[in-house]
Amino acid sequence: MKLWLAPLHGITGYLFRNCFIKHFQGIDYAITPFIAAQPKDKLNPKKLRDLFPENNTGLHIIPQFMGNKPVDIKETVVVLYETFGYSQFNWNIGCPVNNIVRKKRGCGVMPFPDLIEDTVNEVCSKTSVHFSLKMRLGFHSPEEGLEILQRLAPYPIDFLCIHPRLGVQQYEGTVNLDMFETFYQTTQHTIVYSGDINDTDFFIRLHQRFPKIENWMLGRGILQNPFLAEEIIHIAESRNQKAESTKKTSFIQINLRSRFIDFYNEYAELLCVLKGEKVALSVLKELWHYFAVFWKLDSLELKRLLQINDYSEFQKTIEKKIFNKM
Repeated sequence: MKLWLAPLHGITGYLFRNCFIKHFQGIDYAITPFIAAQPKDKLNPKKLRDLFPENNTGLHIIPQFMGNKPVDIKETVVVLYETFGYSQFNWNIGCPVNNIVRKKRGCGVMPFPDLIEDTVNEVCSKTSVHFSLKMRLGFHSPEEGLEILQRLAPYPIDFLCIHPRLGVQQYEGTVNLDMFETFYQTTQHTIVYSGDINDTDFFIRLHQRFPKIENWMLGRGILQNPFLAEEIIHIAESRNQKAESTKKTSFIQINLRSRFIDFYNEYAELLCVLKGEKVALSVLKELWHYFAVFWKLDSLELKRLLQINDYSEFQKTIEKKIFNKM
């Protein structure tokens, strides 16, 4: 079993990834937040710090890109291979954000199977890299995704990362596991499951229903609980453990809080030093939408925190009113 860190744009860059794997265990791979596919003469690798090999020594990463022009995608692959030596690449055709979809990118590509096949053929026939796709069931309907699976069947796709929602759902509603099972039974390509793994109970149900899947992607769930990968890895042991005493449970929770605080303080300091207080505050505010779940903040507590617009005050408030709250 392998656990993957999902690409969350603006969040899971190399600073976060490196700090995260230093403090928490269990993640084997990460797909990077996407970059725009561009023609060779317009792509400047010197600006792609997130992909610099020296910034990614502790975790196996796969660069991801977004685009809708087969030649641009192929040339982006070639440039990144020649510059950085990466041999695996992922094409995002699953992002449901409206301003991306309107540009016929992300999930906006899924209604166009000819374009998808042309792109896969361009990369697979003219390069030797391992090529994968991150997708949904479809944009408007699952028939779009099933058509794509049929088109991809002859190609040596590395894997398909599938999120069991439609693009029009964005992140609303529930994942459609019945339709995902149809995809699961249809394709012969390796599947990486992605979607709503927010706790071990749901993971257990998924693993029991899809026993052949060995790769699982964690996104918002692992931001809400940074220990989720560790819990999944030790799931068999955890399920067999007897109920702990109140004293022991209290000790465990204090230890988890301490580990979280060490991670957070190191990451916040890195952000502030390398990006400045303004950028650091923006990134940390976005993260606290998720961290609030681990710290059990109610909506009013979170709202008050996010209203703070001074970095030092923001950090002092977290220390005094959250980290020191028993």
